[in-house]
Amino acid sequence: MSVGNESSNQPATTPIEKVRGALLRYRTLAWITGVWLLLLVAEVIAKYGFGVDNFGWVGIVHGWIYFAYLIFTVDLAIKVRWPLGKTVATAIAGTIPFLSFYFEHIRTKDVKQNFNV
Repeated sequence: MSVGNESSNQPATTPIEKVRGALLRYRTLAWITGVWLLLLVAEVIAKYGFGVDNFGWVGIVHGWIYFAYLIFTVDLAIKVRWPLGKTVATAIAGTIPFLSFYFEHIRTKDVKQNFNV
């Protein structure tokens, strides 16, 4: 069963189950990325504000999680046919503290509304 996307005026060819799965993966990684980004901010404050240099691994973990976030963002974007600008803005949201939480909310609302997920 395919569902149309009224906002893009293009016929959708992605089954609703695949959209639902891609949305769940995107939402999960958006939250995980956001939490690790906040931990990275705390690490930077601890390092440069208080001289604590014991958390060098936080940036590495956030980098790998952000990479997975990018993959799942592109996967969702392809399935729901987001324009390039929307996809890039959503990808960049994982690099600015708190923005991934906000983008997850608005993108989820948009996908659920357009695809009746």
